[in-house]
Amino acid sequence: MAEIKFDIKEELGVLSESSKGWKKELNLISWNDREAKYDIRDWDTDHKKMGKGVTLSKDELKALKELLNRIEL
Repeated sequence: MAEIKFDIKEELGVLSESSKGWKKELNLISWNDREAKYDIRDWDTDHKKMGKGVTLSKDELKALKELLNRIEL
């Protein structure tokens, strides 16, 4: 399996942190030298290991924001 290259362009924020120190983060990441996209996933403390996540284009992030704004908490 080919190695996945990533470059975190901007760390936008932490959503949560596990008891083991991994953080669920929203970041702007370039995967395999492609255009940077918004990404939500778990990361270890030094951003060497990651969990499964979801990557969103700017339009998808806007749509998600609109959906979240409609939710009453």
